Amino acid sequence: MKDIILDTIFDSLKMLPFLFLSYLIIEYIEKKSSKKIQKLLSNSGKFGPIIGSLLGCLPQCGFSVTASNLYACRVISIGTLISVFLTTSDEAIPVLISNPGSIGVLLKIILIKLVIGIIFGFIIDYILRKKEKVDTKEVTEHIHHMCENCDCDHSGVFKSAIKHTINIFLFILIASFILNVVIWAIGDEMLSKILMSGTILQPFIASLIGLIPNCASSVLLTELYLSGNISFASIIAGLSSGSGIGLIVLLKENKNLKENLKILLSVYIIGTFTGLLIELIGII
Repeated sequence: MKDIILDTIFDSLKMLPFLFLSYLIIEYIEKKSSKKIQKLLSNSGKFGPIIGSLLGCLPQCGFSVTASNLYACRVISIGTLISVFLTTSDEAIPVLISNPGSIGVLLKIILIKLVIGIIFGFIIDYILRKKEKVDTKEVTEHIHHMCENCDCDHSGVFKSAIKHTINIFLFILIASFILNVVIWAIGDEMLSKILMSGTILQPFIASLIGLIPNCASSVLLTELYLSGNISFASIIAGLSSGSGIGLIVLLKENKNLKENLKILLSVYIIGTFTGLLIELIGII
């Protein structure tokens, strides 16, 4: 239990810089809704999936946290958010780097996930372009909705950002602890059995495990792949659907539950689909 508490605290602390950055951006937008920012927001969606996919490729899940916050305020498009989620690999990158001989696999995973994130991010934004046109008025409304019950002193951007950061950090800390306890109770061995090794259904299960909003899922999937218990297609499926703590932040900050479930389902379907496609094509 001591290890669980320490791991929870350490993993949550790693998110602090990204949380603060996202809220600093949000508070600045609320204060400085100039024409320049209006133009930036209206044009950002054109290249958002590319930028989001590249940032998501970086180790850890910090940018998925930032993206969730920015999407909750409609600063970025849903396609950009999903691009970040699809390319985020959380702890998988450090685990693969620490294993000699896995660099080639790591580069292949990053490249495939980058392509997946960019393609599906653009497809989603194209489909929803008419329904989801980001403007400053909408952004301001969502920011005010986020702040209506926070009791923040909005006289200062920096001070308000700190208060928001502390508030969501405590939520992450509690949620992560509960998830860590549940995973510990189930055990890695039981989770590995659930993965249905050697069957075409494995990407479905791997993608489902990837949805667990905790770094433990990415570590488990990576270790199972390195030990030969899951296929390359399955690790792609699992790591594509996994977005780390970013999902927790989305559920906390974006009050539209129906929309959150659609995002969750979309990420799962895309992760499973790409896993099955790779399985059929035979990429390794």
